[in-house]
Amino acid sequence: MMNAEYNCAVTRSVGFHSAFIISRFASILLPIVALTNAMPSAWAQTYPARPVRMISPNPPGGANDTIGRIIAGKLAETIGQQIVIDNRGGGGGVIGAEIAAAAAPDGYTLLAGSVSTHSFSPALSRKLNYDPVKDFAPISLFAIAQNLLVTSPALPAANVKQLVALAKSKPKSLNYASGGTGSTSHYAIALFVHLAGIDKDTVHVPYKGGAPSVAATMSGETQFYFGPMASMTAQVKAGRLKALAVGGIKRSPLLPEVPTVAESGVPAYQSFGWFGMLAPAKTPKPIIATVHRAIVQAVSSQDVSQKFLQLGVDPVHSTPEEMAQFVADQLTRYRKAVKELDIKAE
Repeated sequence: MMNAEYNCAVTRSVGFHSAFIISRFASILLPIVALTNAMPSAWAQTYPARPVRMISPNPPGGANDTIGRIIAGKLAETIGQQIVIDNRGGGGGVIGAEIAAAAAPDGYTLLAGSVSTHSFSPALSRKLNYDPVKDFAPISLFAIAQNLLVTSPALPAANVKQLVALAKSKPKSLNYASGGTGSTSHYAIALFVHLAGIDKDTVHVPYKGGAPSVAATMSGETQFYFGPMASMTAQVKAGRLKALAVGGIKRSPLLPEVPTVAESGVPAYQSFGWFGMLAPAKTPKPIIATVHRAIVQAVSSQDVSQKFLQLGVDPVHSTPEEMAQFVADQLTRYRKAVKELDIKAE
């Protein structure tokens, strides 16, 4: 379950304003109401009756797509139907999210959403063809992906405080890499240098993706980088990178000795990847409940947990209400930070 701070209670009340109308047409209304009330139950009993499409808003083979495929494989076993992966990469996840938002709300189209589709891209752009809150029915989070602050092994800084002190003592001598201006890694590192008070003392060097950013930091071409842990754990363990901190709200079981940035003297810092399943808005609640149960079972299984942890990803699950509150909170946080940091999409 998610932390209590993400809990959200939603209540609704609906009533008729005219008892006369109900009494006058009761013979017509009651059978219709009974049929309407019975429909969700019928849907829940028959769903899914055919393969379910899961939109992966990423190119095939990448880390995000791999995480989605792991959960999809287990879901197929649980619900007894094939999960067809529909890769719709491009636009930082926007293209896939747009397609999912416009799909029929019948449970046969799901979206493997993420921080890109529902936090960063919406915060960065005002011209999306979907609303990340109103156009989706959250089902459950299924993974939290840590971001990792790393430095060149040769840099004389063993922790965050030493890195900050070094940057302030030698203004403009330290370069930091990102996967490109307007990327999620740019957000992670820009937020760090801003909150640590060294944004004017360091120099941003954007690269075309995470791989060249990691390579530049290993070689010493740049001195530090903040990116997905999954892409750097092997280099850290081999001594080719030095890990200083993780960006999440708690330490990672993959590198338990590495503290969070918040523990390391920058208490307001928070930047991590997340993944969750969503359906188009107005998808019947019984269908949402069916998929939710399957996701909880999937992420609680030993094989999925092991695969996630090997990738530097923490398996999690939440209620639909908790995920809805989480998405809203993260969107607010990202919009505020993107505005303060003046990050622009390329």
